[in-house]
Amino acid sequence: MGQHSGWADERFGAVADAFARNFAESPELGAAVTVFVDGREAVNLWGGVADERTGRPWDAETTVPVFSCAKGLVAVAAHLLAQEGRLDLDAPVGRYWPEFARHGKEAITCRMVLGHRAGLAALDRTVPFEEIADWTPVIHAIEEQRPLWEPGTAYEYHGHVFGFLVGEVIRRATGLTPGAYVRQTVGEPLGLRAWIGLPAAERSHVARLVEAEGRPPMPGPEHLLTRIVTMNGALVFPGLDAPHGWNDPALHAMELPGAGAVASAHGLATLYAAAATGIDGRERLLAPDTVTDAVREVSAGPSWLGFDAGARWGSGFLLDSAAFRPMLGARSFGNDGAGGQFAFGDDEFGVGFAYVANRMIGHGDARANRLIEAVRGCLGG
Repeated sequence: MGQHSGWADERFGAVADAFARNFAESPELGAAVTVFVDGREAVNLWGGVADERTGRPWDAETTVPVFSCAKGLVAVAAHLLAQEGRLDLDAPVGRYWPEFARHGKEAITCRMVLGHRAGLAALDRTVPFEEIADWTPVIHAIEEQRPLWEPGTAYEYHGHVFGFLVGEVIRRATGLTPGAYVRQTVGEPLGLRAWIGLPAAERSHVARLVEAEGRPPMPGPEHLLTRIVTMNGALVFPGLDAPHGWNDPALHAMELPGAGAVASAHGLATLYAAAATGIDGRERLLAPDTVTDAVREVSAGPSWLGFDAGARWGSGFLLDSAAFRPMLGARSFGNDGAGGQFAFGDDEFGVGFAYVANRMIGHGDARANRLIEAVRGCLGG
């Protein structure tokens, strides 16, 4: 890759070595990794190419679509509201959003949604791309939806519906859509380079995604997995450069709180460090009891579709799983994104971690895992 930029504390030199190894041994294009330990930045590295067409290099300001890492921002917001007593995660969603409580959804709680157990993995109605940005058409479609299974009895990944559903609860509780609430509450105060709904002034910093060769194709358009990922075809995946694909600035500008964040590694790692430990001597965002609640397992094992990749879910976050997403331990909480992006926090080890890249390889590929293993070794684990 040539020289990477940034820095790593001497104690964390192995993370820099692993970062360089990713470029040497994987089809890496551009990437970044940031690690906070005990509230202080220990690693902040970037390298490679942000746009393969022009050769624009990846720099300290580069952001990239991070797909379902967006769920981490939304989940932090929900837990902040719960911590403040403004949201009861075990109360019916209908307490905050009365129009939701019909068609068999009356008993669905916020925690069921956060644990992907609400039976609302996909919607029957296809909301056109142009209407998704208006928010309300998607909310009305959720209100009219019947659960695909009896809520609470099974789980299946809720993709985009997760973000709109939890996001509407946030809007009902605060008056702000989730992207605006996250920016006001944590984004601006912490100076995060992370957005759900990218401002026009930030477009020039976005890295262009590319597909690695050999990525498995999506099933047909009628398959539930494809419907979950594409909102019934309103969004294009793969086909990154097609209209409504994930290199489309119009998509970046939307509030897609389930999978549409655009962020830097530094922005995501700062969020998780702030949540888990606080940064630079500031009070942590999420109290120990809040993290304990967040990391209590809600879903694991075979999903409603019969898949079992080894994922374990708490309330809004992936949990440590050797088979799916190895982190640091029982107090680790995070979210990954399509193509390899990953970010998490851990208040036992005092870590906030994020890795992002623009060469999309796949969920659970070796790049982030190598970096986390290096962090573990540097911590003496």
